[in-house]
Amino acid sequence: MSDVKSEMIPNLVAAGALIATALAATAAKQAGWVDGDTVTRIVMAGTGLMLAWVGNRMPKAWVPQAAARRVNRVAGWSQAISGLVYGGLWAFAPFDVALWFGVGAIVLGIAVTVGYCAAQARRGVGPA
Repeated sequence: MSDVKSEMIPNLVAAGALIATALAATAAKQAGWVDGDTVTRIVMAGTGLMLAWVGNRMPKAWVPQAAARRVNRVAGWSQAISGLVYGGLWAFAPFDVALWFGVGAIVLGIAVTVGYCAAQARRGVGPA
């Protein structure tokens, strides 16, 4: 049970930080310091960073066997990179580009992870 708590606490802290950031950005908008587009960009870029962080941590928590470490590495990298691309696009790209290419980056990261896992399963490599 303590493993569950040790995994949950950092995730809850990260989620709380994202919510606090969204609330702060909303308060800044209401005070007239930023516009609505800036609030959206801040929240979406933060979401991308959280996806990168959680995506990188998540595969490492599943299976520690030697064969699974390769899968963990590929999954961690693909999820982290797709989250960083998503966050970066929302921070700097035009809205339409951020939306479509950001979603595409997340889908591609998931596809790489699932595809690699399926390839390993077909080869008979993985946890017993």
